[in-house]
Amino acid sequence: MHVELTDTEIIRKILQGEQALYAQLVQKYQQYVFTLVLRFTDIREDAEEISQDIFVKAYRSLADFRGDSKFSTWLYTIVRTSCITFLRKKKLDTTSIDNERTLTQLENRESGFNANTIEQKSKHAMVNSAIRLLSPDDAQLITLFYKGEQSLEEIGRIMGLEPNTVKVKLHRARHRLKEKMEKHFSYEVQDIQGD
Repeated sequence: MHVELTDTEIIRKILQGEQALYAQLVQKYQQYVFTLVLRFTDIREDAEEISQDIFVKAYRSLADFRGDSKFSTWLYTIVRTSCITFLRKKKLDTTSIDNERTLTQLENRESGFNANTIEQKSKHAMVNSAIRLLSPDDAQLITLFYKGEQSLEEIGRIMGLEPNTVKVKLHRARHRLKEKMEKHFSYEVQDIQGD
């Protein structure tokens, strides 16, 4: 029977010389990291490059992981720092919703035109576009809670807030997200609610 190791156990073994185990952490968190990075950059190629750099930085800094929070929380701090550094260097403007739609169309074409996949991607693209319309703090809260699956306590540590404050801010951010979706995507929102 195969027993799956916790992230902390994997990190301990890596630090003891079993570096090949790092591939397990990369595999487990690569989609999480890529999604967060893409949220910051909006450019798939940049997100791929930054994601690779993040895993290299995380590997080099593994000895600094204390285990007092989840590995994903610790990894998020590296994601955020790396993205901010990248954006400062590039001084990128945020991508318009039209560019997001173009990217979604390309992704849909590559998906083999599976109707369910296209519909699902369209819903994700709509939600991602609505998140981009939020303030940076609201977008960060929504992304961490729903895409990053972080607890209120972990989000509080990341953002320097009390968990109850995070809860209130998250509630307000969800409300603003709903308003953005109704305002900018009213036809699509009706379609989703009709499902």
